[in-house]
Amino acid sequence: MARDIFHSNVKDALIKDGWLITHDPYELEMGSPDYEIDLGAEKVIAAQKGIELIAVEVKSFVGKSAGYEFHQAVGQYRNYKSALDDIEPGRVIFLAISEDIYESFFKLPFPQKRLNEDKINLLVFSITDKIIV
Repeated sequence: MARDIFHSNVKDALIKDGWLITHDPYELEMGSPDYEIDLGAEKVIAAQKGIELIAVEVKSFVGKSAGYEFHQAVGQYRNYKSALDDIEPGRVIFLAISEDIYESFFKLPFPQKRLNEDKINLLVFSITDKIIV
């Protein structure tokens, strides 16, 4: 599968934040169709004496329109979440978006409603600083 244009930015941001990249991509083998989430990562949580596992789907929102891209991203996120729940229920999925698209689109009422309804986890990153904001 083709990588999103911000793939390396998100990967760098996760590493800066203390995450160990364990999968690039994270392949979900389910027969047909097989899915690939962009990244898998883990982080040791000292206070809890455990490991936090995440999967991250990166989206650039540079296509037709933010609304169209949002429609596609939500559907993809839901499919990946469902597959992860079957394969590795302890791993939490995130949708990685740039700070710019978060400010210009994701704060609008309808995207906020959909994020809340579907309990979509966002990972907002800075394109230039390559950090999680």
